[in-house]
Amino acid sequence: MTTTTLDDVSTDHASDGAGDRTIGAGRPFALLLVITGALGLLASWIITLDEHELLKDPNFKPACSINPIISCGSVMKSAQATVFGFPNPMAGLVCFGVVVAIGMAVLARARFRAWYWIGLNIGTLLGTVFCMWLMSQTLYVINALCLWCTLTWIVTILMFWYTTVHNIKHGIIKVPAGLRNAVLEFHWVVPVLWYGVIAVLILTKWWTQYWSTLL
Repeated sequence: MTTTTLDDVSTDHASDGAGDRTIGAGRPFALLLVITGALGLLASWIITLDEHELLKDPNFKPACSINPIISCGSVMKSAQATVFGFPNPMAGLVCFGVVVAIGMAVLARARFRAWYWIGLNIGTLLGTVFCMWLMSQTLYVINALCLWCTLTWIVTILMFWYTTVHNIKHGIIKVPAGLRNAVLEFHWVVPVLWYGVIAVLILTKWWTQYWSTLL
């Protein structure tokens, strides 16, 4: 299975010169951006509402606080929830909104220059790094799991990886031909392995404390 299923109608276009080259993307990739961005927006919005309720009532219990392990409230009350001096989901509301806007533009057959796609790649990379840092804090410092936060990890990884695949496919990111072919042919391997590692980390962290008791 190749990336033609994800990015099947994107072609390069040269106008007055090489510097004016614009690049589009296929409908499936555009839908991926819209859907992942929308899910990220949903998670950010719900977390924002819950944090607002916590500010009004410190005893408020978010709906996703199911037990001491799956406890969104514990995560929201942590110092890591306001790394930049304001609630983290406020950044998500902006950034995921941008991704949705880009996806909708691509659905309308908008085309962008290479620097625009690189900007999206850098933005999703920074978001992924931040999510992975938050994951490490959640697992090994806060010792609680927020399901809505986990959703943001999942969608951010997906949008970052397939933006990278798109940029490699169209020569925006230069890689050796062999690596390019491998990425295009086995594009699904990276997210599957990535999610697998996250699942294993979550399972092993609380296996004896919680998960094994459910069996």
